[in-house]
Amino acid sequence: MSSSNGRTIEPSSATPFAQCPLPITDTPQILLGHGSGGKLTSRLVEQIFLPAFRNSALEALDDQAIFTIGNSRIAFTTDSYVITPIFFPGGDIGELAVNGTINDLAMGGAKPLYLSLAFILEEGLPISDLERIVASAKRAAKSAGVHIVTGDTKVVGRGSGDKIFINTSGIGVVPPGINLSSRNVRPGDAILLSGPIGDHGVAILSTREGLEFEGALKSDTAALHELAAEMLKACPEIHAMRDPTRGGLAATLVEIASRQHLGIDVEEKLIPIRDTVRGACEILGLDPLLVANEGKLVAFVPEKDAERVLVAMRQHPLGRDASLIGRVTEEHADFVILRTPIGGDRVLDLPFGEALPRIC
Repeated sequence: MSSSNGRTIEPSSATPFAQCPLPITDTPQILLGHGSGGKLTSRLVEQIFLPAFRNSALEALDDQAIFTIGNSRIAFTTDSYVITPIFFPGGDIGELAVNGTINDLAMGGAKPLYLSLAFILEEGLPISDLERIVASAKRAAKSAGVHIVTGDTKVVGRGSGDKIFINTSGIGVVPPGINLSSRNVRPGDAILLSGPIGDHGVAILSTREGLEFEGALKSDTAALHELAAEMLKACPEIHAMRDPTRGGLAATLVEIASRQHLGIDVEEKLIPIRDTVRGACEILGLDPLLVANEGKLVAFVPEKDAERVLVAMRQHPLGRDASLIGRVTEEHADFVILRTPIGGDRVLDLPFGEALPRIC
């Protein structure tokens, strides 16, 4: 395959979803892969949920919906957290749920204000584990300056759940002049990544499987709203922000390229990855670009403002390793092209099904 600028592109092992839409009925039952952030997830969303509930707020398919109530622009999001193990290096499911919901609001430029927490508990869960998770969620909310104002509790029979699931909702206010959405991404935009990828997914997998690797592994779970606010202070004209959770960095880039019919060029050598994570991925046969993160963001910034935003990111503790990893282009629409360290190009694609289950 060749791009319009004459570069030779290595063929991907699978045809991008945007070029080969298959009916969801090809899989008559729900699979674990439908929750992986890969192609099956996209088909579930775009072929079942979106047609059923279509409206202008939902159609953006961003991490949150933004709408106006009175004189205020409100960001609203919901999420569910199903993770094994529920305690892991760097955090637990309670902290993860609070931080993840805050991040979905922050990716819309909102100041997070209020959260709900709903707990689905499996019979037999130790009360001490629940107390530990609730205390962790409380600390995370207090640290971020948000209030947990409502919730729910359900209990399912032994064997009908996986210890504990948490569903959340979040509400925040979007300041005037801020307009973040994947629909705003334009050719020429610089793509900024806030730090090393793959930490969360590899930490979860190593803990779950009892694997030990040289060097410390821990989740990167963190609330990103203050980092996002500093970036928007440096450049209110940022076009979009996303946190690359399920499906990793690859899912974020491929979704935007295919849904907005744009091309994306990325330099693999500019993507920060810790040596321990890279080594673990090589041993396990994983691509770190497909591994989930819980404390990183990707920003699409007008080229003229990229350096200013990058400086602002590096002045914040959660962005000190930020990097400009690529650009948006009008060429090879719907495709993400990864330039390898040896100078070759390959199409960055998503797996069909489940690569690394239950990590966010």
